[in-house]
Amino acid sequence: MAIELGKLGIWRYHANVDAKFAAEAEKLGYGAIWLGGSPSGDDLASVDGILEATDSLVIATGIVNIWQDEPADVARVYERIAAKYPDRFLLGVGAGHREATKEYKKPYAALVEYLDGLDAAGVPVSGRALAALGPKVVSLSGSRTAGAHPYLTTPEHTRSTREILGAGPLLAPEHKVVLSTDAAEARAIGRNTVKYYLGLSNYVANLRKLGFSDEDLAGEGSDHLVDALALHGDASTVARGLAAHLDAGADQVVVQVLNEDPWPGYRALAAELL
Repeated sequence: MAIELGKLGIWRYHANVDAKFAAEAEKLGYGAIWLGGSPSGDDLASVDGILEATDSLVIATGIVNIWQDEPADVARVYERIAAKYPDRFLLGVGAGHREATKEYKKPYAALVEYLDGLDAAGVPVSGRALAALGPKVVSLSGSRTAGAHPYLTTPEHTRSTREILGAGPLLAPEHKVVLSTDAAEARAIGRNTVKYYLGLSNYVANLRKLGFSDEDLAGEGSDHLVDALALHGDASTVARGLAAHLDAGADQVVVQVLNEDPWPGYRALAAELL
């Protein structure tokens, strides 16, 4: 991999990441921030300021939605940022989910076509990653991009994804956490986020493949499901859960702290894992 991400990253909605946030993350030792929420166009204008405020932190998109932005337009943004900050910007792209995009159809073919467009516009394979859950798209991520950025998964998914990718390609799964030893409070926080994805067919299908039952996936999700997708406990307990991704073959685990104030969690996890 040309871009060095480090073993610990942060996932955060793009509008909530600024230069101050990025500088603090870098100070703690985080190697990358993944900008969530399909950032595009004007939303990526902030990347320059974030990179200017840091020394080595990588900014990745998690993800640019292929239905929203033409590859040539995205390539121009990539070229501008990468020219000014070499090896510090990773273009994550993906097909999003069916329920949010009226144009959504034959996503695999659309991804191939989009990557062809990025090739034609000069975006290097090493400078891009692909949101990937199922085996077919995981394989595509390994052959046509730097690697895979799975979202809403478990260490079991990381293990099977690494088996598909083999050694070499990037594997950077996201995982949600709640720093709290109050199980009821932590589950309430975790469920408030997890429940949204239970209405999205691509995530539900993947969770079924991971062994979660219809009962787990019903309503706002079982405690078993929420505990798996939004780790909770003290810093040591949560860190062990995150480290399971690294043990399963991840290059980086991308942490999304769900607490209202994320910084105590990010500081404690950095101390445990870095």
